[in-house]
Amino acid sequence: MSSRLRLRLRLPGRSQRDRSPRGRSLRARLPLLVGVTLVAVCVVTALAVFFVQRAYLLGDLDQRVTDAAERVQGGTRGTTQAGPATVTDPAFPDQRGQAVGTIAGTLEADGYVSAARVVPQDGDPRSLSAAQRAALDGIEPDGSLHTRTVPGLGTYRVTALADSGHAVLTGLPMDGVRDMIRDLVVVEAVVAAVGLAAAGCVCAVVIRRQLRPLGRVAAAAVEVSRSPLDRGESTGPTPATGLTRVSGLTRVSERDTDPASEAGQFGAALNRMIDHVESSLAERQRGEEEIRRSEERIRRLLADASHELRTPLAAIAGYAELMNRGAGMIEPTLAWRRVSAESARMTGLVEDLLLLARLDEGRLPHSAEADLAALVADAVWDARAAGDEHDWQLGLLLDTPALVVGDEARLHQVVANLLANARMHTPVGTTVVTSVEATVERRVIRVRDNGPGIPPSLLPRVFERFTRADVSRSRPDARSGGSGLGLAIAAAITQAHGGRIGVESEPGRTEFTIELPAIGMPRLLPVDTVSAPSTPTQTQLQLQPQAPKPTQAQAPAPTRAPDIASSSMS
Repeated sequence: MSSRLRLRLRLPGRSQRDRSPRGRSLRARLPLLVGVTLVAVCVVTALAVFFVQRAYLLGDLDQRVTDAAERVQGGTRGTTQAGPATVTDPAFPDQRGQAVGTIAGTLEADGYVSAARVVPQDGDPRSLSAAQRAALDGIEPDGSLHTRTVPGLGTYRVTALADSGHAVLTGLPMDGVRDMIRDLVVVEAVVAAVGLAAAGCVCAVVIRRQLRPLGRVAAAAVEVSRSPLDRGESTGPTPATGLTRVSGLTRVSERDTDPASEAGQFGAALNRMIDHVESSLAERQRGEEEIRRSEERIRRLLADASHELRTPLAAIAGYAELMNRGAGMIEPTLAWRRVSAESARMTGLVEDLLLLARLDEGRLPHSAEADLAALVADAVWDARAAGDEHDWQLGLLLDTPALVVGDEARLHQVVANLLANARMHTPVGTTVVTSVEATVERRVIRVRDNGPGIPPSLLPRVFERFTRADVSRSRPDARSGGSGLGLAIAAAITQAHGGRIGVESEPGRTEFTIELPAIGMPRLLPVDTVSAPSTPTQTQLQLQPQAPKPTQAQAPAPTRAPDIASSSMS
C-alpha cells in the first residue's frame, strides 16, 4: 500500500532527469542543437583531414621506399662485378647515401633473408640479428609494399625487387609518419575543442539575446492569461475604431513588435489578439449593460403601463359601483360620460402601445408620397384650434417641394405630438414657431418655442416611453400632461421613416428638429441629437456664424402665416 501510494505521488511531479528533451526550453535546445551540429562537422572534417593526410604521408613513404630499393639494387649490381660473393659484402649499403634507419638485405629464392643491415643514427651500418631477419622473411620480390614490425627497430614499410637472379629487400621506418599523424590528430583535437567552446559561447550569447524579445512577449502573454477577463474597467471608445476598450490587459512593447523579425511578428499578432479580446470584452459589457437597461425599461414600461391602465379602470369601477348603489348617488348621464372618457383614455393608451410595438417591428401601415408643407400647416391649424391662447407661427423655407415617402397620417401624428407637447408644457402666451425646410437631400421640420425649457435631468431620456416632467400619476386636468408616450411615438415614427429627431433646450428656447430623407435618398445615420446647451458667453456669441441672408432663389425667412395669426383671430 505504501509503495503504491509512493508511486502515485511521484507520477505528477516528474524529476528533471525523467523529462524528455522536448520539455526543455528553446534557450537550452538551440545551443544544444548547434553544438551537436558543430561537433559533427568538426568530427567529419577531422576524419577527412586525417585520412587524406595519412594517405599522402604513406604514399610519400612508399615512394621513398621504392626509390631506396632501386638504389640498393643498383649498388648490388656494382658490387657483383668483382665476384659472386659481393652480395654479402657489409659495405654495400654505404655505396649510396641512405636515410637513417634504412634496412637493406638480400633474399634467397625461398624468401629467406640471408643478410640484412640497418643504418643507425650514429655509427657504421650493423647487421640484423636472426630474429630481426626472421620478421622480414616471406616477402615476394615483386615490388609490392608491406608493413612489418622488426623487433628492436619498430614498424617498417618494406619492399623487395629482383634483377638478374638477385633479389634485394629495402625498408624505411614508419615512426616519422606515425608521429606526424599523431601530432596532426592532437592539433585537430585542440583546435576543434577551442573552436567548439568559443562557438558554443557565442551561440549561447547570441541565442539568448535573440530570444529576449520572445521572452518578453511570453511574459506579456502570461500577464494577459492571469488578468481577470470576467471584469474590467471601460476606457471609452477609441478614436480609430470607435470600440470601447477594457483597461488592465498588458501589451507587448513597441520595440518587440518589429515586423522584420519573427518575434516582432508574434508580438504584433499578440497585440492584435489582445485588441480583439478587449473589443470582445467591451462588446460583451455593452451587451450586458444594454440587456440590463432593456430589462429596466421593460420593468418600467410594465409598471407605467399598469399605473396608466389602473387609473381609468379604477375610475370606471368607481362609477359602476356608484351607479349600482342607486340613482341618488350620481347622475347617470354624468357617470356614463365619465366612464366613456376613461374608456377612451384607456383605448388611446392601448393603441399607442400597439403602435409602438408595430414600429419596433419596422412595420408601417401605409407608405405613399406626402407633402410635408401641407401636412405641417394642417397640424398647426389643429394646434391653434386646441389652444388658441398660444402664439402659433408657420414658416416655409423651400428650395424644392417638401415631398417624402411615408405614412402621411403618422407623420401628421409626429408634428401633432410635438405641438401638443409645446401646448401642454408651456405657459399661456408662449410663441411656438413651426418651420419646414426642403433641400435636395433632406427635409427638416423644426418646432421651436420660447417656454421655460426641458429640465436638464429629463433631457437625456426625453424620447423614452412614459417619460414625463410630472412623475406623479394623478392629473387633475388635461393640462397636467399625457401618458408620456407622445415623444416616444414621434421618435419611433421618425426612425421608421429613415429619419432622426433631436432636441436642444435651455431656458427661453426649446427646439425639436425632425430630419427626413428626400425621395430617393438613403436613410439618415443616427447621431446624438439630445443636448442641453448652456447659456452662451459673450465670446461664444461673437464666434457663432451668422445665418446667410436669403437670395432671390431662396424663400423668405419664417414669418407668421397670414391666415394663422393667433391673437388677432376670433
